[in-house]
Amino acid sequence: MKTEIIKCLQDNYSYLIIDSKKNACVVDPGEAEPVIKFVEKNNLKLKYILNTHHHFDHIGGNSEIKKKYGSKILGYKDDKDRILGIDILLNDNEIWKSDEFEAKIIHIPGHTSGHICFYFFNDQIAFTGDTLFSLGCGRIFEGTYRDMFNSLEKLKQLPGITRVYCGHEYTYNNSLFCLEYDRENLDLKNKIFKIKDNLQNNKPTIPTTIKDELACNIFLRAKTLEEFSKLRDLKDNF
Repeated sequence: MKTEIIKCLQDNYSYLIIDSKKNACVVDPGEAEPVIKFVEKNNLKLKYILNTHHHFDHIGGNSEIKKKYGSKILGYKDDKDRILGIDILLNDNEIWKSDEFEAKIIHIPGHTSGHICFYFFNDQIAFTGDTLFSLGCGRIFEGTYRDMFNSLEKLKQLPGITRVYCGHEYTYNNSLFCLEYDRENLDLKNKIFKIKDNLQNNKPTIPTTIKDELACNIFLRAKTLEEFSKLRDLKDNF
């Protein structure tokens, strides 16, 4: 499968996953126009809309895309009343399969209560929405510190080679926070060099990998719930 990064809104990323027959899924379309533009240009069959959570900057393009292509909307079962027009309700640890697409659903609450990750295990790619960012994690809106800590623990168990596609281009700002509290981390310093190079050349800093995040992301390096909670509070005011 091929993954294309689609910039949406101010700093959101949506993603198109394309199989060998030009069937496609879109992950978290914050707006419809850039997605439709890419689909039309490349003559794709956009069959599914995959939502990691219900926030509008991740579902804002759902209705227009569904109306144009008849795409099916997928989301977590408990978000059935919060994602308009949802067609397929997903459960934790379920394997969703259609055409050449096959993903494990991982429930990762904290940012929202119904947040999920789509883990395409055959291709070693994970769409983590606003739970795990490159060098960061999401704000805790509907869950608890323990919810988010446990969700990140789940993602830490994915194979190190897993490529992580998250919901926003927050990487540079996140890197400054990590460096503030992890100044001796050479892996982090090397990653920041690559981040700056990408941004200077107008390239996304995404995807990252689980291996990189384990080495560099201070939230994943937190060993206890207490340590994680303190870091999350510090980041909220950074």
